[in-house]
Amino acid sequence: MKRTRHAVSIVLLVGLLLTLFTRPSPAATESATFAGGCFWCMEAPFDKLPGVISVTVGYTGGSTKNPTYQQVSAGGTGHAESVRIIYDPAKISYERLLATFWHNVDPTSPDRQFCDVGHQYRSAIFYTSPQQLQAAQHSRDTLERNKPFREAVVTEITPAVEFYPAEEYHQQYYKKNPIRYKYYRSRCGRDNRLKELWGSDASH
Repeated sequence: MKRTRHAVSIVLLVGLLLTLFTRPSPAATESATFAGGCFWCMEAPFDKLPGVISVTVGYTGGSTKNPTYQQVSAGGTGHAESVRIIYDPAKISYERLLATFWHNVDPTSPDRQFCDVGHQYRSAIFYTSPQQLQAAQHSRDTLERNKPFREAVVTEITPAVEFYPAEEYHQQYYKKNPIRYKYYRSRCGRDNRLKELWGSDASH
């Protein structure tokens, strides 16, 4: 009887261990980083996409450690106002994120996006892997062949470096201050220019 109980215990223990070690692990997440001028305006389009877990506005592409909004917006730090997106690749592809990026920027303007002028407002794709680099280059090449506008695409594709989240009052600005946000977009001419460039594919 003791041997039987011992054998049953061993079987149960083995079964438990097999369950623990064969249980599917949580879906891995990936990150994508884009710059497209004012980061308030780049946050909202990605925030709405199924499969996107979070969108953080911040600064990347420069050399200054822990930059502030005042430093970046004044220029000289090398950073661009950017968004970092955490997403589930099982639910949304990097290619879909790239499409959203293109349709929310003016890729023809160097060191400028709409009414915001300066290197800190450049459009850029910051890739984190060879796969992202390949996808970004392919999307840019495809856009050059099929673009609905005449101007050249000047958006940078560059390796990702350290990303610094912006101050808390900038996060989810379009939700916290919807009237000011809409006024800024309108005053800056962002939506009119996007419609000029992309027609019905423009998103915001």
